[in-house]
Amino acid sequence: MSARRYRIQRLRPSDYDELLSVWKRAGLPARPRGRDSRPEMARQVGLGTSIYLKAVLREDGRERMVAVVLGTHDGRKGWINRLAVLPGHRRRGLGTLLVRELERRFRRLGPDIVCGLVETYNQESMAFFAKMGYVRHEDIIYYSKRRSERT
Repeated sequence: MSARRYRIQRLRPSDYDELLSVWKRAGLPARPRGRDSRPEMARQVGLGTSIYLKAVLREDGRERMVAVVLGTHDGRKGWINRLAVLPGHRRRGLGTLLVRELERRFRRLGPDIVCGLVETYNQESMAFFAKMGYVRHEDIIYYSKRRSERT
């Protein structure tokens, strides 16, 4: 099955339960009592700085989410924060399709740089971004400051 069989749509607050299911089945951690809570995700989806997309497959008269990407921008850079594809739908071009669509939407908003954030253990994602032409930077260290442990 090729990527053409899938449709890209904006993520909606009503997609919350299915989003968490995709993350879990794809092996991504979630913080449903913190930054990934239902109210927080609804708030994020509505921000003008967020481009949250899903890939859906229509089967048996209903649409099912099979991949998702969360993108944000600060006016200078576009950030690919979370990309997840269900294991049974990998290697069909869905990750590429979602990232290319996100890049296209970022271009319309002005950022000249798009960055992918990848956890150091995730070799598969690193290979994916390298294949798409992203350059790995060994000279950058990520710092964060959180309001709580749940964030």
